[in-house]
Amino acid sequence: MTNSRSRIEGRRPHELPHFQALLDGTGWASLGTVRGTGASLPTALAGILNPDPAVRTAATDSALRAVTHQNTIYEATVPMALYVAAILSHPVIAAANCGHDANNRPHRPTLVRLLKWLSDTAYDADDKCAAIGERYFGKGFLDEYGEMHEFRDLRPAIFSGVHPLLSHDNAGVRDAALIAALPLAEHPVLTAHRAELVGHARRLLATSTNRYNRDRVLAAMKAWGHDTSDLENADDIATRERYARFTAERDSWRATEGTGGYSENPPF
Repeated sequence: MTNSRSRIEGRRPHELPHFQALLDGTGWASLGTVRGTGASLPTALAGILNPDPAVRTAATDSALRAVTHQNTIYEATVPMALYVAAILSHPVIAAANCGHDANNRPHRPTLVRLLKWLSDTAYDADDKCAAIGERYFGKGFLDEYGEMHEFRDLRPAIFSGVHPLLSHDNAGVRDAALIAALPLAEHPVLTAHRAELVGHARRLLATSTNRYNRDRVLAAMKAWGHDTSDLENADDIATRERYARFTAERDSWRATEGTGGYSENPPF
């Protein structure tokens, strides 16, 4: 765990730099990734903006794969998250959004894929993960885990790239943007945006049957003090009850057996 060496000199933490400045001004080869350094990332990141769909898809796969493994925030994750946020409204990315196919696999558009990656990364660095880290490694956890600390500091900048897509004309893009925005909005600077996000959350709950998205939205609303009982459907209630039973069983197992390690969940 080290401090990222990716900062562009003079950049303010709440401002989203231009994507080309990030690409050219980051020492990618000095930053850690899943299997080494980010020396190959400039080519992959530039390729995400290639008009050729095949090139764009391969480049996106390569870039995301380099920093995606076991919920870890790598040194290269931070500048890459800024870069991804900065290109969300790029004309090539917008043109590559295949209208009504935005929610369909395996042809998920680049825009939705990038939003999903930002969402997953934001949840890997959210307040719950930070609290778990402090519980097991002490109050200095974030000081030692500089990559997570820096990502958390930069959430307002990343949010600024996601925010315009909350009103996108495609429902799949809107939903993906909302799920990315929710964990980012845990940053104190973004508190004022939560009322707006709750409005989008209510719209999603009224229109979407996606289990993952509904769970994320309901969890965020409850964490922000909103009563969601009138928004939950039968499946939401059943899922909540199953989770409550699992939690009770897990706590009982911990009380009698112990975890024997750092996992949040017992090994069964």
